[in-house]
Amino acid sequence: MADDTLTEDETDTYIRPGEAGHNKPKEVVWERWQKKRTFVRALEGTYGEVYKSLYTQPRVYTSKDWTWKGGPQNYGKKIINPQSVSIAQAIECHLDVYAPGGYGQKHGHMNSAVFYVLKGKGHDVHDGKHIPWQAGEALIVENGCVHQHFNDDPDEPTVVLIMKAKPLFLFMHMVFQKVVEYPPTDPVPGHEDFRPPDDL
Repeated sequence: MADDTLTEDETDTYIRPGEAGHNKPKEVVWERWQKKRTFVRALEGTYGEVYKSLYTQPRVYTSKDWTWKGGPQNYGKKIINPQSVSIAQAIECHLDVYAPGGYGQKHGHMNSAVFYVLKGKGHDVHDGKHIPWQAGEALIVENGCVHQHFNDDPDEPTVVLIMKAKPLFLFMHMVFQKVVEYPPTDPVPGHEDFRPPDDL
């Protein structure tokens, strides 16, 4: 693909060969890594206007209102962040689903994160250390840790809820984030037709 235009069937992953440089991926990337995003919004108006506006915002958000992005082994939905809802300015919350036997990118970022396992079992590797987890457990990803998430169940998907103060870290100019190894481009053998659940 020679230009930056995404067609409908290229919105999950695509290849941009021959590119190098700061923040320009060299391998397959997710759409969210390419498009312009809002990390911190302006908070403008009089105090009374801002105060009133915040109190009119909903407090409950349904994950079904967003679409899954990514694949073929790891899909995600950004539910709460400064780009998707008006009330959130300091936190981000998203759902991730891993195909049976699937895994995601190896990466690191300045902000810490809480990784709550809703369904499944697997393990993380944090700075080379193997850490097992299962449904009902919460895993802490510490600041600056290079980490990767793996689903260890060969038959069932893993569903996790990830919560972090990433927007606050970006606001304080702690912006370092790096992908060490991009997510896999091929589906897990035997799960070529895997898609995330429709009821989440």
